[in-house]
Amino acid sequence: MFLQEIIEEFLIYSSSIRCFSPNTITGYSNDLKMFLSLLEKQGAGSVECINIDDINLQNLRSCISFLSKEKKAASTINRFISSVRALFAYAQRMHYSNKNPSLEFRTVKMPKKVPRYMTESEVNAICAQPEVKELLWAERDKAIFEALYSSGCRVSELASLSIDDLSGDGSSAVITGKGKKDRRIFFSPEAVQAIKSYLPYRSEHIRAEKPVKALFINQAGTRLTARGIRFIAARYSSLEGTCKPVSPHAFRHTFATSLLSKGADIRVVQELLGHSSISTTQRYTHLTTAQLIETYNKSHPHGGK
Repeated sequence: MFLQEIIEEFLIYSSSIRCFSPNTITGYSNDLKMFLSLLEKQGAGSVECINIDDINLQNLRSCISFLSKEKKAASTINRFISSVRALFAYAQRMHYSNKNPSLEFRTVKMPKKVPRYMTESEVNAICAQPEVKELLWAERDKAIFEALYSSGCRVSELASLSIDDLSGDGSSAVITGKGKKDRRIFFSPEAVQAIKSYLPYRSEHIRAEKPVKALFINQAGTRLTARGIRFIAARYSSLEGTCKPVSPHAFRHTFATSLLSKGADIRVVQELLGHSSISTTQRYTHLTTAQLIETYNKSHPHGGK
């Protein structure tokens, strides 16, 4: 069976039957289009005529070699490998192929990086920017920053948040995270106040003929997307703002780092972040520079001098 046909069917299956998120489907689609293109460059045939049974382990290794030469990040290469593995597993399950060369496909080693997080003063600075600079929509943008920092939720989760998801007093909300799992997130008093201050302005932008339930909306009165939130964070942390580039995910890193550095139980932090594996949460157990200095001063004979 032709590989392109299997890919199209696999994407439909992943979206409609497995109910994977749009981001996952987009990732699969991009990776598998790249897979077809690389196979064509290797001489496996035109994109429309590549047969899945003609693909071997050497083809797969050549794909990784090409991506490495292009200096693709290890995370990008491993995502590509994961997509190809998922495709071959599907092809075997549906009896489109009786072999699976991707089983011998090895992922590349990921460099260990400390997640980028902000200090307390940096968080305060970015949260104050909407009121100070008034670059976009001050009330909404402050509420977004406060909500991101106090809840630790993903940018996609915040974008999908609706008014009905909020608790009665606005101090928490139920969101649907990765794997279609529901969890409760919590907002600090500062975030609650910021959201309450934003709601009257939100009402002014809602069109009667096109009401939306989204908590955070754009100037046109429709749901603000994850991309829109990233743009807002980039704008306030650019040369016009703090001059220290910040992504929405940095708020999540800061949330986790703050809790763990102050003694919060890692299992609790795992639940708050919505991680399925505790090993993911353990990335945030790094020591901050302040903690290292404090420990040194307390422990080294000359540290306090």
